[in-house]
Amino acid sequence: MKLAALLSALPFYEPQAEHEQININGLTIDSRNVESGNLFICINGALVDGHRFAGQAEKQGAAAILAERPLDVNVPVIIVKDTLRASAALATCFYEHPSKEMRVVGITGTNGKTSMTYLLESIFRANAEATGVIGTIQMKIKEEAYPVKNTTPDALFLQKGFRQMVEEGVDTAVIEVSSHALDMGRVHGTDFDVAVFTNLSQDHLDYHNSFEDYFHAKSLLFSQLGNTFDPNKPKYAVINTDDRYADALIKSTAQPVCSYGIEKKADIMATDIELAANGTSFRLHTPKGEATIHSKLMGKFNVYNMLAAVGAALCSGVPFETICRALRETTGVAGRFEPVAAGQRFGVIVDYAHTPDSLENVLTTIKSFVKGKIITVVGCGGDRDKTKRPLMAGTAVLYSDTAIFTADNPRTEDPHAIIEDMIAELDEKSYVVVPERAEAIKRAVELAEADDIVLIAGKGHETYQIVGDQVLDFDDRLVAAEAIKRAGLGE
Repeated sequence: MKLAALLSALPFYEPQAEHEQININGLTIDSRNVESGNLFICINGALVDGHRFAGQAEKQGAAAILAERPLDVNVPVIIVKDTLRASAALATCFYEHPSKEMRVVGITGTNGKTSMTYLLESIFRANAEATGVIGTIQMKIKEEAYPVKNTTPDALFLQKGFRQMVEEGVDTAVIEVSSHALDMGRVHGTDFDVAVFTNLSQDHLDYHNSFEDYFHAKSLLFSQLGNTFDPNKPKYAVINTDDRYADALIKSTAQPVCSYGIEKKADIMATDIELAANGTSFRLHTPKGEATIHSKLMGKFNVYNMLAAVGAALCSGVPFETICRALRETTGVAGRFEPVAAGQRFGVIVDYAHTPDSLENVLTTIKSFVKGKIITVVGCGGDRDKTKRPLMAGTAVLYSDTAIFTADNPRTEDPHAIIEDMIAELDEKSYVVVPERAEAIKRAVELAEADDIVLIAGKGHETYQIVGDQVLDFDDRLVAAEAIKRAGLGE
């Protein structure tokens, strides 16, 4: 693509050299990935200023550079006020607006986003649609999986991924949309057809200045659905009316709202809910029909996830019968209330719960069916919201018979200091501290007896532990299975 044509996506810019006939064959924000003919975009990030690497990008063959200030290089420099914001517009233009060529469902909220993406993947596949998924675990295009660095990738990766989906025949893409991504504009240029809100509770206050800012970031997904009604490409907001922020979100969007909930009157509702150790059943009520659902997914929080998925699927035109069949057949998501079965006489569940609200949801679900004791292993991530640490610890102590506090991706912080923040407001007799995570899991397994449940919370699907600047192999599921085996408690 000619650089002049690419820059037509920007209303104002300052060219520092002749650029009309330059061909651009790719976009990148990482100087290490620059190839001959690329446009290098200098992003002034929280940790690294991309302008420092303009010279390296030039040496590697950059045909032009987008920047926020003049640079001492010998290739054309295009100056804009905000390269991060401009990158989304350029990526959307370069990849020819791929989100307009398929259905895109965006999911935001504190908890449930990942589970929702895979529930919807199952439903759309049951409707004979080819699917794409982008989220915390990976990007999937049909059956092929690709690694991602963030829950919602940067705009260049995102639009490139959407273009690949279109070329491979994807009908519907389902994407987790984080508050960071909304605040930074990573999804600018994405034409969402359905926006889903799960819930809002404390998280990411290390990034957002306040809870109000956190909510505002989430609300952007709904306000950005647009202000017009297009009968050829209708848009919908699917909102959890049991959440206290529902009314404010409904006011933030001009698009039709499909509500769901359990406690308050809504378009999509569940009644007669029965929670058990092997699944959940409920009566599903929708404008398109009613049905009894027996699901392998456990917990009230998964009922909410299923209701949200029903709303998004109905808004997307999926037949009611197809939706019900998919809900009954879905088995769950890796690291989300995932059992570890190694022949032991007690239960072990691994879950990604890393907020006070999600931890409470998981523990109250376990409490509804456990016959013995609850033993919880949990920590808090380093370089993240410190205010939720005592809340996490208090939740673990409140709902567990034994709470074991340990490390969880301490990053650059001292794990002992993180645990001190967690236990600052607790009675010393109400918990056990075992800083080394593998040792904490081993302790929990050794304490467990028949009919007990061990919950290992915080990391879920993750297969690593971040200590300092090292990423170490660590999988709660494998560590738990090995601990059971070594203790002679399994098969």
